[in-house]
Amino acid sequence: MSATLTIDIADDLIDQPRRIAAHGLTPGIARLTASLVHPDGSRWQSSATFQIGAAGTLDVDAALPLSGDWQEAEPMAPVWALRQISPPLDDARSDVVAPRHIALHIEDSEGNQADAVLIQRLLAEGVTRREVRERGLSGTLFTPAGTGPHPLVIVLNGSGGGTPEQRAALLAARGYHALALAYFNAPGRPEYISDTPLEYFAGALAWAQETLRPRAGFIAVAGHSRGGELALLLAATFPHAVSAVIGYVPSAVIHGTLRAGRPDQPRDADAWTLGGTPLRNIWQGNPHADWHAFDYPARPDVDIRQAPAFVNVERDARSLAAARIPVERIAGPLLLISGTDDGFWPSTAYCERIERELLARQHRWPVEHLRNEHSGHAISFPFLPTTDIAKVHPVAGVVIDGGGTPVANARANRQSWARVLAFLAAAVQAREAQG
Repeated sequence: MSATLTIDIADDLIDQPRRIAAHGLTPGIARLTASLVHPDGSRWQSSATFQIGAAGTLDVDAALPLSGDWQEAEPMAPVWALRQISPPLDDARSDVVAPRHIALHIEDSEGNQADAVLIQRLLAEGVTRREVRERGLSGTLFTPAGTGPHPLVIVLNGSGGGTPEQRAALLAARGYHALALAYFNAPGRPEYISDTPLEYFAGALAWAQETLRPRAGFIAVAGHSRGGELALLLAATFPHAVSAVIGYVPSAVIHGTLRAGRPDQPRDADAWTLGGTPLRNIWQGNPHADWHAFDYPARPDVDIRQAPAFVNVERDARSLAAARIPVERIAGPLLLISGTDDGFWPSTAYCERIERELLARQHRWPVEHLRNEHSGHAISFPFLPTTDIAKVHPVAGVVIDGGGTPVANARANRQSWARVLAFLAAAVQAREAQG
């Protein structure tokens, strides 16, 4: 009997789990290898060895490897355990929505081999992509298949800037109009986050409501990291325009430009303005601002984990109060997502504080905090490689340890995405019930 390698769903959206199995193997040791050439040109690979029993079969989800790049029975391990073995050739293609083809290969102790290809798509059939360059906006709009109107989610990146097309495309696959909205480091926008006016986002909200006419007028804002800070700030500043908020590893306070500002500015320069007036950030005039902790690792043999600097700066009660995001003004439900081992900033502490404040004020809308144990900063959608934990910041050019472990980060991606979809469905339903 010849060896075979099967995938129950070989070609589907990236967030679709698959079952990988092998049959017809010789009892003994077999090695499974996964290989990916990313659209940006980088190459990734993972492998593990397994003990094959008398039946000659392998269920990859259920089996624990003898050795290799993963040791847990977390779904889709050959994919999230992929490690980069050569760098990107074109960084501009890191967030493109091109499909990913992952080659799987198994070989047993007698040299019997089998191959299969797993295809992960971000762009679902019928979803359309359109660049938006009107009213001074820079973004990409993804429209779901089928007749509308559709509820809308505006998606925001963090301190690397750019246009978050992948998350927007995947939301469109799940039935949402999704606007990947850039605000710096993108076509037609400033290179840096410095002095970004909130009026730009007010214009985007107005354009979306007038042009797209979303279902029940529903517009959610979903942001990651600095984008999470921004999502909360926008919902608090323009509560009439934002129906729901999703904060991936957000901040509870306003920060300065930090690593994303103009090179001629100090780190505590203004990131956000409103009506031409800078919004006070927690670092300005703060006697506990410790930039050494921000710039250097705690030990020479580790990468920078800048989170302790963010904890330290909150020791000044006056600065903390002045920079606090007034989340009680938000007029809609909130979903907060954090990682307990976040190396960038203390996202779990931020989310717990927001949740406490809103509960204490008897906030009339639901507030949920999904706390991902042992995971780091880079929480996204499921079945991505999660091994690239310490990486170069796209604006600052320094290596920062985002925290977590590959398996914890993979689990956070999977669990948080399920919560995001459930949260959005409930928020839209509640909006419609309100008329």
